[in-house]
Amino acid sequence: MSSRQVPGRIQSTLRQFLDNEAAGGIVLMAVALLAIIVANTPASDTYFKLLHVYLGPLSLQHWINDALMSVFFLLVGLEIKREFLDGQLSTWSRRVLPGAAAAGGMIVPALIFVLFNREHEAALRGWAIPTATDIAFALGVISLFGKRVPASLKIFLAALAIIDDLGAVIVIALFYTAELNVVALAGVGLVVGNLVVFNRIGIKELWPFLALGVALWILVFASGVHATLAGVLLALTIPLKQTPGTPEASYQESPLHKLEHHLHKPVAFFIVPIFGFANAGVAFVGTSMSVLLEPLTLGIAGGLFLGKLVGVFGTVAALVKLDLADLPAQASWGQMAGTALLCGIGFTMSLFIGLLAFDDPDVQDKAKIGILVGSVLAGIAGSVLLGLFARRRRVGGELIRKTR
Repeated sequence: MSSRQVPGRIQSTLRQFLDNEAAGGIVLMAVALLAIIVANTPASDTYFKLLHVYLGPLSLQHWINDALMSVFFLLVGLEIKREFLDGQLSTWSRRVLPGAAAAGGMIVPALIFVLFNREHEAALRGWAIPTATDIAFALGVISLFGKRVPASLKIFLAALAIIDDLGAVIVIALFYTAELNVVALAGVGLVVGNLVVFNRIGIKELWPFLALGVALWILVFASGVHATLAGVLLALTIPLKQTPGTPEASYQESPLHKLEHHLHKPVAFFIVPIFGFANAGVAFVGTSMSVLLEPLTLGIAGGLFLGKLVGVFGTVAALVKLDLADLPAQASWGQMAGTALLCGIGFTMSLFIGLLAFDDPDVQDKAKIGILVGSVLAGIAGSVLLGLFARRRRVGGELIRKTR
């Protein structure tokens, strides 16, 4: 592919990733709001009935959550692999700060959730809900500040969210798997083995990988492991050629870069918004305000809002004070605190885990309310802090220029 065939100006893979995720996050905000509005209007009956219409063996909602979201997880897997092998997380020194912050941002929210729900055994299945960070939403919010927030902080947030996604994938595989079908699992192993062979012998065309990917999804679905994890397994076998040259060469020579490039916009502007619209709708009619004080709701909201702040910011502060890592370039502590709060926007992955954790629609709705409350509080508080410290920095710059 020549440089003329690459849409728009030539950008680095990371720049494209940040741009697409940020714009997709803004679209997701609008779609989530629309879903909540529709769920609380006379159109709500139609909205909920359509989601349960069966198309073949699955309902529309299951096609969205199990099939479409497999493509989302495929992109997540591609991003994780690229960043760890040929990107911002390719060395241990680059992994330390976002990696430790991501771990802290998963552990503390989970502990807060367990603290609120320790006497409710059934609710404890939702412990992982507040551990997730929605990369599109978070980058969408931080992108609204433009150059008033240093690029290093946006890269830190993206890296943290990618590692967070890896943690979520592991959690889903280990803790939210139903009864296993050994025969189907053996088939999964056989297909993955063939995909690895394709990788090793240097097949560069994508169609053989994608064809086996369809078979892989069917087998994973039948195995009892959540079907979306087929996307991650497929992503890990897609060949990545580490290219020290230009982005054009990287795009041209590496099947992983090529597939990731083609998936970014469909996932950001079609798949994730559809998932958000199908799952964010909560009917508040007949819902008492007391639901906000229930342990499940408080545990999720508190985990996202306070847990992420304490876990992410506390971990970063500890590492910097111990001289084990440096604060992102040109970032202030106030901006880091604002970014840590944005990590509490859990939306997409939190909703996804909530659906896996609970079968009861009423409990799912309570979980959604907790996710919405925690995410909105985290988003607003993070924006206020970033805006406050961005203004201070800009005013200071103006004063310096005036004195000169």
